[in-house]
Amino acid sequence: MSSPHHAHASLDGLVTGDAFGDGWFTRSDESAEELLTARELRPAPWSWTDDSAMAFVLFAHLVAHGEVQPDALAREFAAEYHRDPSRGYGPSMHSILRRIGGGEDWQAVTTGQFGGQGSYGNGAAMRVAPLGAWFRGDLVAATEQARLSALTTHAHPEAVAGAVAVAVAAAIAAAGEGQQAAPRAEFLREVASHVPESDVRSGLLVAANFSERTSVRHAASVLGSGTLISAPDTVPFALWSAAGQLDDLPEALWQTVAGWGDRDTTCAIVGGVVAARTGTGGIPAAWREACEAIPAWSGWAGQVSPSR
Repeated sequence: MSSPHHAHASLDGLVTGDAFGDGWFTRSDESAEELLTARELRPAPWSWTDDSAMAFVLFAHLVAHGEVQPDALAREFAAEYHRDPSRGYGPSMHSILRRIGGGEDWQAVTTGQFGGQGSYGNGAAMRVAPLGAWFRGDLVAATEQARLSALTTHAHPEAVAGAVAVAVAAAIAAAGEGQQAAPRAEFLREVASHVPESDVRSGLLVAANFSERTSVRHAASVLGSGTLISAPDTVPFALWSAAGQLDDLPEALWQTVAGWGDRDTTCAIVGGVVAARTGTGGIPAAWREACEAIPAWSGWAGQVSPSR
């Protein structure tokens, strides 16, 4: 059973996290550390990136079709890239989306990347939380639909595993609305149980074994926080961070950005997962005013998702 309402909220949280995180894309030098410690916001405006651009496409696709239709979705990703290629897409995505937009078969393009291995970047994971929230409570559907959505651009099994992990996390978070949040370790182990054998899954299990006193910096140093722009280097840390603050979206984003790394993407993942459960009514007005708006074509019909 689909839940567009929870997917709306997840999309809003993803965009907020993306724009919030990207605003911190400065060198993690002493001045930035001081600003972060003081919880001093970066200057507005906060623009969203390719994380959100691809999430808009995926969400609009679900609104139109109710499920992932890979042929159409690949073309839609390429069309949005052609419309606005300046959103910070990774180097391989420029090539993939140009070629698909030029009429090449998407399966041949994506499976041919990196010597036939396919990309294992974090792009399939960063956009997928609203899909997981859409299939709230149906983890089988969330897993399969996430897999199909990933393959349109990222054919490597690790990239697929990353997308599955984030989608399942968002589906579980949305289904837990109104209930006490599961302990972090329990949440991560449940997510991992639905993820295929992979470095992503191994990272989730490592994260589940951290003590409750583990610091953000230690977690980031062990798990990685997206510096390598890969799914294994991004997803375990982002889901560890989300799982620790499932009822407090602003706090989840502050803690996530403290891991530095690929902070727009880690914060987009965290925002999408946590907002699937909480909505974004708790986002401070100053944050919302600073964030670039969600485009109407994405299927977004509201302004602020309710705090549930």
